[in-house]
Amino acid sequence: MNTNIEQLYQIANKQVRRIIGLMSGTSMDGLDVVLCEFEGEGGATQVKVLEFRTVAFDESVKDEIRKVFAKRKIDFQQLVVLNPWIGNLHGRLVLDCLQEWGIPPSKVDLIASHGQTVFHAPQILHGLEKFPNATLQIGDGDHVAVTTGIITLSDFRQKHCAAGGEGAPLAVYGDYLIFSKPGENRILLNMGGIANFTYLPATLNANDVFATDTGTGNTLIDAVTRNYFNLAYDENAELAKRGVINEALLRELKNDQFFQKPFPKTTGPELFNVDYLRKAQQRSQTEALSPEDLLATLTRFSAETIAEAVLHAVATHDTALPWAIYASGGGVHNPLLLAHIQELLPGFTLGKTDDLGISGDAKEAILFATLANEALAGGKTHYGNRQGVPSVSMGKISFPN
Repeated sequence: MNTNIEQLYQIANKQVRRIIGLMSGTSMDGLDVVLCEFEGEGGATQVKVLEFRTVAFDESVKDEIRKVFAKRKIDFQQLVVLNPWIGNLHGRLVLDCLQEWGIPPSKVDLIASHGQTVFHAPQILHGLEKFPNATLQIGDGDHVAVTTGIITLSDFRQKHCAAGGEGAPLAVYGDYLIFSKPGENRILLNMGGIANFTYLPATLNANDVFATDTGTGNTLIDAVTRNYFNLAYDENAELAKRGVINEALLRELKNDQFFQKPFPKTTGPELFNVDYLRKAQQRSQTEALSPEDLLATLTRFSAETIAEAVLHAVATHDTALPWAIYASGGGVHNPLLLAHIQELLPGFTLGKTDDLGISGDAKEAILFATLANEALAGGKTHYGNRQGVPSVSMGKISFPN
């Protein structure tokens, strides 16, 4: 037996597996690095977070990624050289974190690397009948593995697309394994650059479980904050709080066919970008709005599209059992966004995944670590028969040797 395969077999049979999860989202603000211990698999999965850190990216890194990010026309050489460069960068950041935590790489069994999304193109966005759902994440897994000396699983989204999904959101898999609770209907809401949620029924019926994007989360808010104030984000919504919601612009922002598409569906900055905002301002004749009014309106836009999607999703589930929302992602640090959502969903308890023992900032990285654990030690869980939620094992394996 090849020694690499033998090592995988040994890891899969361990009682406790140490897995690092890596996540860099569409906001490109940094790399989330989480070290977890896993026991079991499937519905018996138990996860313990040992360490977590978000490593901020230098502006020079963001600038390199922005040259290809969510653009239909690019310098192809830039994309080609970025793929290994990002892989090496992520590998070095892992080693830096392990050194900081006093943990040698030999004590880590696996890395689960999401990579950096540069273009997301499901059919509902690209509209090309003969082509399938597609998505692309860079940060080559072989480079992560060789740089760190740790077996790496990466490129998770391709199997999802191959099996008929849209490549996103993948949170449904980890959410179902980690957060399902009998007797409580749960919405696991993630508000990153794009907002999405997983519906987890109180019955634990896998056929009712699904995840969907709702539209923009922070991406337009961050873009306006960066363009007008040269800040990475609107801290504590202080800028948006100074503004006034413009109803005409809000109506035009919501006037897109994406919001009428059936669940599950995915989207990205390929649709929700500065050009999308500019066109909505032109149609509503609101080009003269102050930046603060823009931020107030965009924050409400994110909140309303999230709330309307949640209400649409739960309308078909007639149940007397309670509904609870547990939020995560950068949006949980936006008090105005949370206040709008609570106002729009008065019948729901609004909490954070931190209340369940999982840091909202670390959640997505933990979920990819969970996918790696399932790929190696599980693979027997059936996630129901809903379109867009194929029951597949995800992650391509890269060996350091």
